[in-house]
Amino acid sequence: MDALLDAETVAVVGCSRTPEKAAHRIPKYLQENGYRIVPVNPSADTILDEPAYDSLTEVPRDITIDVVDVFRPSEAVPGVVDDVLERREVVGDVDGLWLQLGIRNDDAAERAAAAGVAVVQDRCMKVEHERLR
Repeated sequence: MDALLDAETVAVVGCSRTPEKAAHRIPKYLQENGYRIVPVNPSADTILDEPAYDSLTEVPRDITIDVVDVFRPSEAVPGVVDDVLERREVVGDVDGLWLQLGIRNDDAAERAAAAGVAVVQDRCMKVEHERLR
């Protein structure tokens, strides 16, 4: 977990435009604390003054993603892992997968870990950043 907090660029799958939602507040906190945020939300053009992408696989190759932070239901995690693994194969980035508080999918996490991706499940990146940094 501590090593993933050394990331520079965090793609946020499920990043929200709604300021009251955790999927907006937490990426905003991360951005304010030095991380580059890459929002992934097919229904937004920009979030937190950054261009939003329809999917992880559509993020341009010249943007190096260190960690993918997920704000999607647990049942959506296998699809996110598919995108992470495709991106790793094609671009060679994404070292970590962070599933936010309340999000857990052991089978998908095991598949990501077997491919060399560090995985954190059911933890808040903001809380852990505040605790460890």
